[in-house]
Amino acid sequence: MATQSPQYNSYPIPNYVLIKELKLVKHPEGGYFVETDRQMEHVPSPFAGGAPRPLATTIHYLLTLDEPNGFFHMNKSATMHILHQGRAEYTLITPGNPPVIEKKVMGPNIHTGELLQLLVPTGTWKMSRLLPEDLKEQSENNMKEQWGCLITEVVFPGFSWEDHSFLTQADFKNLWGGTVPSEAQELLRYVKYD
Repeated sequence: MATQSPQYNSYPIPNYVLIKELKLVKHPEGGYFVETDRQMEHVPSPFAGGAPRPLATTIHYLLTLDEPNGFFHMNKSATMHILHQGRAEYTLITPGNPPVIEKKVMGPNIHTGELLQLLVPTGTWKMSRLLPEDLKEQSENNMKEQWGCLITEVVFPGFSWEDHSFLTQADFKNLWGGTVPSEAQELLRYVKYD
């Protein structure tokens, strides 16, 4: 007898409370964020030519119905994502010939393969968004403040804007040698304009 996976859709802290109490501001990548820790100890970053970087940095990052997605970007350092509440889909593009596209859902339903943690390694483009089915359901139920996705990101070695880049339309096309395959066309809307 097959059993159905339980639903885990609790969203205990409304978005307006998270934004106010955590002092979140709009992020250039999309969504909201606040830096919560920057380690004072510095280490030479193997991903930034040995430049000194904090041992680690930590932020809260929030997607809401008003800010439902980020844009593709890459950090030279690795980033661990840790779920607090909600669900989001992460699309990862690992450059190669051809590039590898992976989709991972961060969420509480481990029975269906959702992840509580997600490690994005160095050299990987990433983008997060609220899932279309969640957006539809919450919009229909007028649950704007009761849905989104709150995570913590730990960047190691620590985050520096010099180590960050947005994926441009030209770079996106160059990943595929100038011609974007049909299966990747839908991702263009999450790429910053040149």
